[in-house]
Amino acid sequence: MQSSQEITTEPGHEQLEAHFGTTVVIPSGLKGLIYLLQPGTLWLPKFEKLEPVGTIYTNGLNIPTRDFTEGFPGVTNRFEWFAIDYTGRFYVQNPGKYRFALVSDDGSKLYIDGRVVVDNDGVHAPVREEGTVKLAGGIHSIRLSYFQGPRTALALMLGVLGPGENQFRFFNTNEFKPPANPEDWKYGSPHDLKAAPEPNAGRKKLHDAVKEDKKNRGN
Repeated sequence: MQSSQEITTEPGHEQLEAHFGTTVVIPSGLKGLIYLLQPGTLWLPKFEKLEPVGTIYTNGLNIPTRDFTEGFPGVTNRFEWFAIDYTGRFYVQNPGKYRFALVSDDGSKLYIDGRVVVDNDGVHAPVREEGTVKLAGGIHSIRLSYFQGPRTALALMLGVLGPGENQFRFFNTNEFKPPANPEDWKYGSPHDLKAAPEPNAGRKKLHDAVKEDKKNRGN
């Protein structure tokens, strides 16, 4: 297993701050919904059964292994038993095979276009897992689900290795933006730039309908 520190920022690539995100909206970035977990949680939860307690935004994730006892934006004094479900979209200018590296403590999963590319779930010390996906040019969806179990060490880092590249760098949505001028789009269309869908919207809608039905039956 390679060291988490081998995900580096090469010259010419923007450095990411080491935080889960901020409350400042980043339209082209990742949106993270924050959830509180029951103590003893061993795996990523079914988010559609939970209610988010906050929202944060970031361009990417670069949180090396550390003790984290000061909480983070959106969850006051919370450093264990929480989860964040990040979603967003990114534009591929150079089609081909992309390799993603995901380091986390505790569990995490990376989805591209709804497909699991890296599974790093469970309660564990910092572990690095990798996965490869072939991406066509144009807009793609990304989802990164993460949870922090017992105190206090944590880590969350997402790296990417594109076609023709030989070194991982941190995934940064600023490097995967579509051309500002629609006429410069080589792949896809600006019409593909919709708001990133809520990954559990369908199941949550069904869950809410069942909940409402039970409530009505009790009246």
